[in-house]
Amino acid sequence: PGFGIRGRGAGVTEGDAVRPLAGLPPSLAIHVYTQREVHGTVGSRVTLSCSFWSSEWISEDISITWHFQAEGSRDSISIFHYAKGQPYIDDVGTFKERMEWVGNPHRKDGSIVIHNLDYTDNGTFTCDVKNPP
Repeated sequence: PGFGIRGRGAGVTEGDAVRPLAGLPPSLAIHVYTQREVHGTVGSRVTLSCSFWSSEWISEDISITWHFQAEGSRDSISIFHYAKGQPYIDDVGTFKERMEWVGNPHRKDGSIVIHNLDYTDNGTFTCDVKNPP
């Protein structure tokens, strides 16, 4: 039996109003792209793709965070974080031993793999990318 996983990219886009602080230039946009929907079968693995585009150089301070909101839940939890050149899989929750980092920020890729899919993985996954400053 299969189920669906919805993806959503997060980040500042051109349509967002970004106000500069006094004397500072406005923030530049970063565009984040994910698959709208991914389907998998229980016990299999699925790659959650996250690519991004920025007109700026990819900073050493780039961070990528994946969040999960279970089907029917209002709460979103952090399940993965990449910062300071290192991947960090959150050590709580059902994903902690089933997740694999396959991204490469220098190739503008923040993708992860979830192994051994379960019905409880049904929900919305959000990829959030920050490229300071």
